[in-house]
Amino acid sequence: MMGPEFVAIWIAWLLAGGSPGPATMGIAGTAMSAGRASALAFATGILAGSASWGIAAALGLSAIMLTHVWVFEVIRYVGVAYLAWLAFKALKSAWQGGDTAVGTPFSGSARSLFLKGAAIHITNPKAILSWGSIYAIALPADAQPAAVFQCFAYLYAGSILIFIGYALLFSSARVVTVYRKARRWFELAFAGFFGVASYKILTARLQ
Repeated sequence: MMGPEFVAIWIAWLLAGGSPGPATMGIAGTAMSAGRASALAFATGILAGSASWGIAAALGLSAIMLTHVWVFEVIRYVGVAYLAWLAFKALKSAWQGGDTAVGTPFSGSARSLFLKGAAIHITNPKAILSWGSIYAIALPADAQPAAVFQCFAYLYAGSILIFIGYALLFSSARVVTVYRKARRWFELAFAGFFGVASYKILTARLQ
């Protein structure tokens, strides 16, 4: 599974997870306002919610793939279009520049923060669409359940790196300062990687 195409997909998954959004900005804001322990509790909740959707999508897709191949070709192109849109969004953000706030803070006990983090993913319909799209992009139409869950494991490991990494990094004032100063270059890098990944996935032979 870990061929060049999947590596490109995995990198795109990391970049999509790490790009600004409700989950990442929530972790960053919580880390800066409430500290590392609170941010880790919040990030763990997000990971729990993400795992719930990832497993749900895997259970459904592994059964459907064998009988509805055309559906996953459609999802594949939707996923490519989504990556292209992310590239455009990042490029637009880099072009506009300006100093934007980093993060959305959440507060409460560790249990409360965990539940709030989980709620962000569980109540977000884009989460299951993202999992479904990435499975359809990364796997052949005749993939067996074992291959689907192997794919889940690789992708979920990437999510752990991103979300836990945000909790650790943004609890450091120095990292926040560096990010603010280099934000435009980060956005340009996101745009480039998303654009290349969408092209590679569009032209790859996945079966």
